[in-house]
Amino acid sequence: MRQGTFFCIDAHTCGNPVRLVAGGVPPLVGKTMSEKRQYFLEHFDWIRQALMFEPRGHAMMSGSVVLAPCSDNADASILFIETSGCLPMCGHGTIGTVTSALEHKLITPKQEGKLILDVPAGQIEVHYQREGEKITSVKIFNVAAYLAHQDITVDIEGLGTITVDVAYGGNYYVIVDPQTSYLGLEHYSSDQILMLSPRVREAVSAAVECVHPDDPTVCGVSHVLWTGKPTQPGASAKNAVFYGEKALDRSPCGTGTSARMAQWHAKGKLNIGEDFIHESIIGSLFTGRIEDTTEINGNAAILPSVEGWAHVTGHNTIWVDDQDPYAHGFELK
Repeated sequence: MRQGTFFCIDAHTCGNPVRLVAGGVPPLVGKTMSEKRQYFLEHFDWIRQALMFEPRGHAMMSGSVVLAPCSDNADASILFIETSGCLPMCGHGTIGTVTSALEHKLITPKQEGKLILDVPAGQIEVHYQREGEKITSVKIFNVAAYLAHQDITVDIEGLGTITVDVAYGGNYYVIVDPQTSYLGLEHYSSDQILMLSPRVREAVSAAVECVHPDDPTVCGVSHVLWTGKPTQPGASAKNAVFYGEKALDRSPCGTGTSARMAQWHAKGKLNIGEDFIHESIIGSLFTGRIEDTTEINGNAAILPSVEGWAHVTGHNTIWVDDQDPYAHGFELK
């Protein structure tokens, strides 16, 4: 007996996958997207596991579900799903979701060129550019980002003693900048980054507590952002973002870009209105900018924007059969 049938639109944002689940997810209980996220995790997390994990997905798989708006002023809501769980916010996921949803008329904008979206981390504004039926760029005005912890020293097997920062850009990121024990991203293979990242995340999680002041369900370090010298003309910085158990973001990472801009601004390296061109591990680019400053419960914060592009790669009808021993997927660790 089949447990579920899901119609998906597959896309990628600057190289990283986004699987938009356009049909098959049951109604979610809750007044806000934060509440609906918790309800989904408690009752339907098997859907995330089935669609993100092997054999239907893979270690890098990310996705989303488009829902009706929670707020009167919003056009739609987005639930973010990936191998690591249900994220409060996902930048590359928003860019891919908006592109797929608009090109397939799953969202009808109240105002052409602009969307208001409810997400678990809050509410975001999105501007997009359209050429005919194609969405050519998506700019996210993200939730407030801030530098949560500075100069945390941890000992990492295979690396030594390193000093890191933790910043929030929709998720909490450990940011590893070049130093004596880590010379920069260009000196490490992707396999080495994949090996070291869980150790860094575990050590930093044990050293500091990360809980969002406005929403205690947004908590814990989930990503590790490794930095290095840019290689693309005009790029401000380069990064590789680790998430899940063994995934490296192929895009420059939207919430990671927001977190890094918050770090740079706190350290006097980036001002309001300046472009921050962020390069990914494969050379794709996001354009970030600090639109304004604000506060989060007394903490100095920024209001970041991130712009990028996405392309639809195909349609996918996925069956989840409860007689399949891998109905809910599996993950190699």
